[in-house]
Amino acid sequence: MRRASALLLLPLSFVLAALCHAQAPQPETGQGGDERHVLVMVRIAPPHFRAEGNYGGGYDAQAGRAARRRIAADIASTHGLVIESEWPMASLGVDCFLMRAPEGRPLQAVLEALGHDSRTAWAQPLYQFHSLAHDDPLYWLQPSATAWHLAELHMLATGRNVTIAQLDTGVEVAHPDLSGQISLTENFVDATAFAAEAHGTAVAGIIAARADNGIGIAGIAPGARLMALRACWQLGAAAACNSFTLAKAFQFALEHGAGVINMSVTGPQDKLLQLLLDAAMARGVAVVGAVDPDKAGGGFPASYPGVIAVTADGLADDGDPAGAVAAPGKDVPTTLPVGRWGFVDGTSFAAAHVSGLIALMRQLKPSLSPAQTRELLQPGPVVRAGARQTAQSIDACAVIARVAGACPCSCAATASDQSFLLR
Repeated sequence: MRRASALLLLPLSFVLAALCHAQAPQPETGQGGDERHVLVMVRIAPPHFRAEGNYGGGYDAQAGRAARRRIAADIASTHGLVIESEWPMASLGVDCFLMRAPEGRPLQAVLEALGHDSRTAWAQPLYQFHSLAHDDPLYWLQPSATAWHLAELHMLATGRNVTIAQLDTGVEVAHPDLSGQISLTENFVDATAFAAEAHGTAVAGIIAARADNGIGIAGIAPGARLMALRACWQLGAAAACNSFTLAKAFQFALEHGAGVINMSVTGPQDKLLQLLLDAAMARGVAVVGAVDPDKAGGGFPASYPGVIAVTADGLADDGDPAGAVAAPGKDVPTTLPVGRWGFVDGTSFAAAHVSGLIALMRQLKPSLSPAQTRELLQPGPVVRAGARQTAQSIDACAVIARVAGACPCSCAATASDQSFLLR
């Protein structure tokens, strides 16, 4: 698309610097916890009061602390542990001691023995926690990190077992952030080898870049199976296609079980593609089309009935197709050929966000029809068929809450939202 293909390279040196800053050694862990450490709580004795003129309490804190350390040392000696650190938890009435268990001794056995020791208030494993974000250094530059609470969405779904077909230019399948993310590639443009091109690589990164690999970005649906179907070729910063290349790729997507088809392209009304769109939706396939802000009605295929039309945040207007939605589409960091990352602008990339989000929805509820999917993406109250409105930004948390019946982040699905799928 003419206005959906702006690219801005991000210097590799910046990415490498961010990577070096972000990486840190990780402790050895078992089932969510450290395998060699326990926390042992020793009760703080009640304070000793003595009657004074002001009836204030007097307490020898140092003596009490020393006594608890002796108790902790005795506990450690009894159970073969080594005290590594301590901290008073006065609000809980305990001192907390970090102790290391010997090599080869099952931690559960240590915890059971400590649980029967009357000198301990309680003992527990040293659990590992993590922040609600991905460790990809460009993650915090992604609009979806804050606007969509992407890391929290990924605690419920990553698009696992959902197949997305991307009809676009070629994709760099060996890109460090896309390696292993592409289930198959096919070239419907010419007889040359599958090419790595900018537009397709950028769209693929937004949809399915690997998460938590310590580099680059996190895709909206990193667990999805992405089919990279080269139906277009790169012309400068834009992509060019024709009815035949798109139709061939579309048919291939249907034959190979695509549940979502992303079309970040626009053009004139096309009967062949219209019939293919009808066939896809009859099979339950969700088709996502990028709105062309320069065309009345958003251009084709975004304007076609049943297609999920997507514009970019800030570009919505009254000329958008009925029921169009808005997604991040400005200053979006993503993957580019030759192992690079860069910033992109436009509705092509907003559509990629929505294709990824639909994969999350389909993982949680595979039976979602295209019509249900389209309706669930509408912000606020459900918008009935035929209603006209300016596209509004998707509330991704609310969408997932409606599908999953559980709120993954700071959202609140209304009763009518929650009953939608029961009708």
